[in-house]
Amino acid sequence: MRRLLLLAPLLLCCVGCGVVQSSEDEATDAAREVARKAGERLYGQRPRTAEEVGRSASDLDGVEVLRVTGTSTHDGDGVDVIVRTSGSAYNGWLDPEEIVVRRCFAVRVSPRSEWGEEPRDVGCPDGPPLTFAPPPAPPRLPYEELRAKLPGVPEDGRVDEQEVRRALAALDLDPAIRTEVKADGGRVGVLLSVKGNGFDPQDCLLARVSPGATEVWVPPRIQRMPGEGGCSVGNALDPQPAPH
Repeated sequence: MRRLLLLAPLLLCCVGCGVVQSSEDEATDAAREVARKAGERLYGQRPRTAEEVGRSASDLDGVEVLRVTGTSTHDGDGVDVIVRTSGSAYNGWLDPEEIVVRRCFAVRVSPRSEWGEEPRDVGCPDGPPLTFAPPPAPPRLPYEELRAKLPGVPEDGRVDEQEVRRALAALDLDPAIRTEVKADGGRVGVLLSVKGNGFDPQDCLLARVSPGATEVWVPPRIQRMPGEGGCSVGNALDPQPAPH
């Protein structure tokens, strides 16, 4: 009996050490999950530079970017981002203290990456987290100028697509503004747009030149969300119903 009493503290100590180790593993798994979700947010087929990927990663909650390697997502093996995340867990009933760990993981961003790909455990590079300059502001879309340049056509007249194209050329648009012109059914539709980030509403202008009416407008925000088709020349020719 006395021998069992002497062994009890030793057993408690061993059990306690096992709980601590298990809790640290759980906290590390939680940190890895943050990195994995960051990889899901960065996943995509759109070409991006290493700086764009790093900037996007640094904007994610709970993520610090320590190193970015590669040139762009579509060059070579893509872009590798080393991120530092944190995770926490509790020791358990023997010692209900929260354990917090900070770990580093490498996240690969490439067209060949898999959705939900497991990040690699890596050592944390020395130095503070990287900072990135804000992206350049997109060019202003020339609403008033477009409305002033587009031709007006009488109700009994005929719309000339080439005249519409000459009006657009006279605007001397920023190269970052994409233009699209399409004729259909005696009307000509016009789209001016700038590249979006794939998450927020896209900036665009629509116009339609018809006999008796020349219109320029900005589609509602919900129609400019990715996948909604509001920023298309088809929406210029045949506008979607206004959202309720």
